[in-house]
Amino acid sequence: MTEKVYNVLFLCTGNSARSVMAEALVTTMGKGRFRGFSAGSHPGGSVNPFAIEQIEATGYPLEKLRSKSWDEFGTTDAPHMDFIITVCDNAAGEVCPYWPGHPLSAHWGFEDPAAAIGTDEEKRAVFHKVFRQIMTRMNVFVSLPLHMLEKNAIQHEIKAIGQSAV
Repeated sequence: MTEKVYNVLFLCTGNSARSVMAEALVTTMGKGRFRGFSAGSHPGGSVNPFAIEQIEATGYPLEKLRSKSWDEFGTTDAPHMDFIITVCDNAAGEVCPYWPGHPLSAHWGFEDPAAAIGTDEEKRAVFHKVFRQIMTRMNVFVSLPLHMLEKNAIQHEIKAIGQSAV
């Protein structure tokens, strides 16, 4: 029997850093059990170069990365999501489009590394810190025994991940 592959959509406002890093991490850390996607309510048009630096180390194909609108995932021909996770407070507070398939949702707030000021090294350090925080939560998420849990238990667990200290 083939194990289910779970589709996970990560949302933030600009889709240039946090959501893109989460997309790459869930796909690589999930080892074939998860397929990551990312989008933004107001996409910035490009992926932040410091985010690309962090993602490069995961082995995720960089050519798959692009900043895109969440509208792409609200259509009937879009992949049906099992999970939708907001990674910035702004996106969590916005009215989201209709998501086909009734996915489970949660909010995992992270500092916006794209807002970091300072030298390139200081900005790089903020991106690295946020990347590690996302990785910490992702490690818990991809380890959940989803096939053994009821939908309500899964919902509780993914929300609890977002409330955990990183």
